[in-house]
Amino acid sequence: MRDVYVIGAHTIKFGKYLENSIKELTGWALEGVLKDAGLTKKDLQSAWFSNSGWGMRDWQHCIRGQVALRPAGLDAIPITNVENACAGGSTAFHGAWKDVGSGLFDVSLAIGAEKTYARNKYAVFAGFIGGMDAKMIAEEIKRLKDFAPDPNEIPREQLEAAHSRKKSKKPKSLRDRLQDYWDMFTVYIQLGETLGYDTVKKTSGANRGDHSPFMDVYGYAARQHMKKYGSTQRQLAAIAAKNHWHSTMNPNAQYRFDVSIEDALKDRLVSYPLTRSMCAPIGDGAAAAILASEDVVKKLGVSTRAVKVRASVLASGMAREWDAPDIAERASKIAYERAGLGPADVQVAEVHDATAFGELHQTEALGFFKEGEGGVHAEAGETKLGGRIPVNPSGGLISRGHPIGASGLAQIHELVTQLRGEAKERQVQAARIALAENGGGVLGNEEAAMCIHILEK
Repeated sequence: MRDVYVIGAHTIKFGKYLENSIKELTGWALEGVLKDAGLTKKDLQSAWFSNSGWGMRDWQHCIRGQVALRPAGLDAIPITNVENACAGGSTAFHGAWKDVGSGLFDVSLAIGAEKTYARNKYAVFAGFIGGMDAKMIAEEIKRLKDFAPDPNEIPREQLEAAHSRKKSKKPKSLRDRLQDYWDMFTVYIQLGETLGYDTVKKTSGANRGDHSPFMDVYGYAARQHMKKYGSTQRQLAAIAAKNHWHSTMNPNAQYRFDVSIEDALKDRLVSYPLTRSMCAPIGDGAAAAILASEDVVKKLGVSTRAVKVRASVLASGMAREWDAPDIAERASKIAYERAGLGPADVQVAEVHDATAFGELHQTEALGFFKEGEGGVHAEAGETKLGGRIPVNPSGGLISRGHPIGASGLAQIHELVTQLRGEAKERQVQAARIALAENGGGVLGNEEAAMCIHILEK
């Protein structure tokens, strides 16, 4: 494989775009990444398009990249469609890297767009079924329900606060209640006709409209970590507060407000020990990167802004026991070996923090901290800007947002910006080596897919 460089990266502001289409979001990201690279559409030789939910949302099950990119003026070239749940964007990046690294093409585009926000909240959360084995969904949901916290595990004051919030909720109007019933009914019919009504009955209650069943998995894993290592809910709150603070300096972030540790602890409980502030929001967005060969970098004269891809690894999950090395440990070991580097060489990282515990776990699995010590180091400020190894300076999924097919490429954009020294007030000083970890879906005890990318200034 020859050397590959990122010469363009762009992210649109993540948020809620009810009135805009996937085509529009894709066009904005394409325009931005071409401008950043100093290229035109005619310079692109191949493209990899990431999206997960367009089929469920608008019946665009096939040829998504061709449909999304043609209105933006990009067609004729090879366009490969990528679906790898939350790891789709980083998988598209991996595909573009292979195109250029193999010598098949000199310039390749990786682009991802997603709309996860919708008026019907039941449809939104039902969509997460696609991130599991749908044919085994009844068994999976039953297993996930077993991960839900026992009320006896939850501190009394948090239980009381949760009950108080429910009591203080303003009653819905008759119109809103009827809309609620209609929304639930339409989702019930859709799922019943595809998965079977018996299956839907068995899974009722799993998607309650306030959080996905994945949050119960994260909550369970967090509680097990707390029992085994003595990690605390306050450490998770420190991670959430840190990422919210980082996002106040990122103009592309969905959330741009500060959250204190105390506020994160007092926020609405989602799945103990996780509160709302510790979990990624629903939202829409698009992001892109352009990869090129060394010859192209020299021809364009962009060596000072080009970022080298030292390693790009795509891995799949495997059946394993809970205490066996997980996919992040296995994949990062391969990436470090290919890059000729180790965890100590990384100065900045973007990791998949669908929850604050996700970040805690990944900092351990990637080798930044010893197992059981991720929370301690986070609370001490070592993963904050100015700390030993800043993690998620973009604000992460928790604050930057998590539009599924675009998230992995938003990580790449952040790290490219950091390595170029263009991150302004959130700049990590003297950053030369950066790592991105992006996982997607769940099969058994771990993510179904994961990408690890190591980049160099």
